[in-house]
Amino acid sequence: MSLKNSFTLMAQYNQWMNESVYSAASQLSSAALDEDVGAFFGSILGTLNHILVADIIWLQRFAQHPDKFSELDIVMAMSLPKKLDETLFEDIGLLREQRVKVDEAILAFANALSSEVLTTDLSFLDTAGVPHTKNFGQLILHLFNHQTHHRGQITTLLSQRGLDVGATDLLELIPESKNI
Repeated sequence: MSLKNSFTLMAQYNQWMNESVYSAASQLSSAALDEDVGAFFGSILGTLNHILVADIIWLQRFAQHPDKFSELDIVMAMSLPKKLDETLFEDIGLLREQRVKVDEAILAFANALSSEVLTTDLSFLDTAGVPHTKNFGQLILHLFNHQTHHRGQITTLLSQRGLDVGATDLLELIPESKNI
């Protein structure tokens, strides 16, 4: 499987898992979602906001690639978060609506990637304003890894509250091989 196809699979997985996580989290009260439970971003809502914040930051950087991915125009129209722990939405419903839009953009972006573009570099400024130039494909890999990392934290927090997110393994989306 090519790296491009792997990223399309990861975008599908991201969308599927976010729907599962948000469905479970939406069963909690606002107070339970906002309760500081000692997670790195405090609460379930804080962590969900952080994932979206990081996605917006990275996708806006990706949109600056010389190939200009129009699939990310919707994300470019969003306000650039100023800090990684910024609360974009205090309401889970509004956060979920924005999450759905970003997930659709990520999937469209992944589908638009080419093997060639994944070998190029992307220059960007980090949140402290420090310049970097890194491999574009590896930066996209970081985007998906970051999401998975924090969703794992959220699924644990939801499980501790008696909520089952269901299957969480990427294996669920990997199709059966046709080479049998």
